[in-house]
Amino acid sequence: MSQHDRYISPFSTRYASDEMQYIFSDDNKFRTWRRLWVALARAEMKQGLTNITPEMVAELEAHVDDINYEVAIEREKLVRHDVMSHVYAYGQQCPKAAGIIHLGATSCYVGDNTDIIVMRQGLELVRKKLIGVLAKLAKFAEEYKDMPCMAYTHCQPAQPTTVGKRATLWANELVMDLNEIDHRLATLQLRGVKGTTGTQASFMELFKGDADKIRAVDASIAEEMGFDSEAVIPVSGQTYSRKVDAFILNALAGIGQSCMKFATDLRLLANFKEMEEPFEKNQIGSSAMPYKRNPMRCERICALSRYLMVDVLNPSFTTGTQWFERTLDDSANKRVAMAEGFLATDAILNIMLNVTDGIVVYPKVVRSRLMAELPFMASENIMMQAVEKGGNRQELHERLRQHAIAAGKQVKEEGLPNDMVDRIAADPAFGLTKEEIVAGLVPENFVGRAPQQVEEFIAHILKPIFDANPDAVEQHANLSV
Repeated sequence: MSQHDRYISPFSTRYASDEMQYIFSDDNKFRTWRRLWVALARAEMKQGLTNITPEMVAELEAHVDDINYEVAIEREKLVRHDVMSHVYAYGQQCPKAAGIIHLGATSCYVGDNTDIIVMRQGLELVRKKLIGVLAKLAKFAEEYKDMPCMAYTHCQPAQPTTVGKRATLWANELVMDLNEIDHRLATLQLRGVKGTTGTQASFMELFKGDADKIRAVDASIAEEMGFDSEAVIPVSGQTYSRKVDAFILNALAGIGQSCMKFATDLRLLANFKEMEEPFEKNQIGSSAMPYKRNPMRCERICALSRYLMVDVLNPSFTTGTQWFERTLDDSANKRVAMAEGFLATDAILNIMLNVTDGIVVYPKVVRSRLMAELPFMASENIMMQAVEKGGNRQELHERLRQHAIAAGKQVKEEGLPNDMVDRIAADPAFGLTKEEIVAGLVPENFVGRAPQQVEEFIAHILKPIFDANPDAVEQHANLSV
């Protein structure tokens, strides 16, 4: 049957990387289930369950990756239970071990523990790409640390900054997101073996009330799955993983917020003709207007970020509406919300890698737009020059205000250039020539410590990150469309 006759997620066909799609694939999920069943059987055997033998464990290990999906699918049609269907299918391949698969466990043993493992893999990939984006922004900030440009508050001209300094503002928010991702990775814990309501009653039965053996089983499973032996939540019902979902998706949404801010700024700068995202040789900007250079990459970042930020509501409501030890209205929602949250984040970071790899700057436009506003910004400096020549500070302040209003009116109402310098030069109260005034209009003198701040931010904040993660620094992303 053709793939064109049914819905397929755009995350699979257009946006998300192969790596992230594999992490949330059936293969990765069900292989992890099997790894958890192997780890459980091995741990129970080590703690003295004589009905589990090394031969059984070896048989289970031999079939971790060759999942017999057809058997599981047919069984689920009969029993309407995904975990028990895969227990059955695994048992068909492992007849010697069939009777001890999933021994003492509830469905959430494989379900929730797999979710934690898969999300850790997803977070590690997100983390790597986030560092890759930061590396490209660092390079851009360093290159343009000294280039003055107009800065804005309320989207109105304020005081000059530099192109590189603005890039560090984008990067700083992503550093905050990286710290949040690192915190989530550092505090992830497996659910371990807790049983139906989290009391471990079934394991107390298996081990004749020996709590130390149950704790040892938890520790052994954690280590086998790549966690610290202590990284098992000590007191947990089945609602624990829902809370983790909410924490993690909030961290991912933070990345969406930061990337949307960056993309929005770049879209505005493209309108100003100061900066642009990369535009390929044969790219078409509009079906109707051949001249268009639409910022489609940044628009896509904004679109996907909006989706990601709204997706946060799913685990939030799911967490808040769990009844007592657990209900099952989480499952269908979670299958969609968590996977797509990671796929959206991955897609956003792919585009960020692509855009930050080739941001275009138009220096002459940047300077022209700044110079058009600089006479207003330089008012205080001009006033100080005139005071040094004997002018009255209070009188000059009022005259500057009037000249600024008049020059602004000419720009806005007449569409003419800013003539504030000419007005001041023609006013005898200031005692300044036009040449003297213009000599003071040097943009580099109005950017404060911006260049030094860029250097300090790269040296003290970004470089340690790059030094600790050299394999993440050089990354590139080609977009599907």
